[in-house]
Amino acid sequence: MRRIVVVLVLVVVALVVYGLLAAALPRWWAQRVGNQVDGRMTVGIFWGLFYGFVFSFLPVLVVWQVRRPFLKWPWKIAVVLVAVALAAPNWLTLSISLGDNSASDAGWITLVNEAPGFQWATLFGAIAGVLASLALVGTLASARRRKSKVSELEGRLRERDADTRAGADESNDEHREEPPHA
Repeated sequence: MRRIVVVLVLVVVALVVYGLLAAALPRWWAQRVGNQVDGRMTVGIFWGLFYGFVFSFLPVLVVWQVRRPFLKWPWKIAVVLVAVALAAPNWLTLSISLGDNSASDAGWITLVNEAPGFQWATLFGAIAGVLASLALVGTLASARRRKSKVSELEGRLRERDADTRAGADESNDEHREEPPHA
């Protein structure tokens, strides 16, 4: 019974915190970006690409660490939460772009007026960041597989060369001719 009450209290607290954050964060983020960009399209595109790329590239790399076998489940969950937190600028921009509450609407108006180009640039930067991180992860995984394959083949070559030398030494002993004695 006590656990049920604790879970219910945690759910209510989480909902209240979500409601407060949903009402405040979109406006706050739009104002920060608007102040940074200051109405200039090229600056908006630059910062959009930067935020989109960096804050999608890093979270994908962090999430990739979850597959490591030495991490236990509580740590895996913590790593995923860190990755979600690292992507916060992209989540905030997405909530402004797709949100349907008054805070999202106010944030969208702020971004359109004070940070032109930021929203689309963030989208393209995020796509590029995810693709770049997946390419890096794929390249590293391929290199690791290639390295283990090379090590395996080198071991086979050493075994084969050792067997060949041992066989050659035995055959040389059997077919050795005695030099003629004078």
